[in-house]
Amino acid sequence: MTETRRLLEAAAALSRLLNDRGVAHAFHGNVVTAVLANASHSDEIACICEGGPHHPFRRVREATEGSEDFTTTLSPWTNRLHTTYHRLIPSIEIEILPAGEEGPRRLDGTTTMIIRGIPFLTVSEFIRAKLRTWAIRGMERDAQDIVYVLTRYWNRVDANRIPEQDMNQFVARFQAAAPGWTAVKNKYGM
Repeated sequence: MTETRRLLEAAAALSRLLNDRGVAHAFHGNVVTAVLANASHSDEIACICEGGPHHPFRRVREATEGSEDFTTTLSPWTNRLHTTYHRLIPSIEIEILPAGEEGPRRLDGTTTMIIRGIPFLTVSEFIRAKLRTWAIRGMERDAQDIVYVLTRYWNRVDANRIPEQDMNQFVARFQAAAPGWTAVKNKYGM
């Protein structure tokens, strides 16, 4: 586990570089849950980036080029790009994910929220992305993130962004999410 404040420092530094290059982005992972819960530790951070005229990986590499604080590593076997923030010891690794592949296709005011000056996926987009990840990996920590955010922030969830069938299957397996999901469905008359 890493201290959340260290992850946020790395995220803020990367965000400044991406903003300077006009790259729309938002951070994702259980760092979102840690920030919302004011938890001191977290172990997962990723940055979702839009492509624009070039692939998101190219845009991130160009944005971090010449930075003493960041290096990038492309993993061709997994089609992933990782940026490493070296200002802290040990260094912080942030996985770069293309928008649309993970998270929404467009990152704007409707799909991102600013917390502590850093763009994160909105509650709805976070739950949607985590639900998709949970359906693929089936990891307990993804389920815990969904349950935490859904039960505490259900009033900020846009039901139109959550796949109903997937969420119903999730709630059948994790009953702790039922009150939050029921509240969302009642809010939208589902």
